[in-house]
Amino acid sequence: MTCRELVEFLMDYLDGQLSEPERLRFEEHLGECPDCVAYLATYREAVRLGKKAFMLQGPLPREAKAEPKDSVLAVQVRVGGG
Repeated sequence: MTCRELVEFLMDYLDGQLSEPERLRFEEHLGECPDCVAYLATYREAVRLGKKAFMLQGPLPREAKAEPKDSVLAVQVRVGGG
């Protein structure tokens, strides 16, 4: 698995939606690539902080469950920044 493929599979991995062989390839890549380990940790933290910010304003809008860039846009619109 390449770094680019890891990013493409990230949401499915976090949601537990990868097949067993895909999950093993994903985790094997993590075992060999410290950059992707750091990316995964940063991504998880961004999701955690995003959820925390939304909880201060009520339940998550449907858009926040989509792609990360869509979530950022939803936050901007919701708080009047876009």
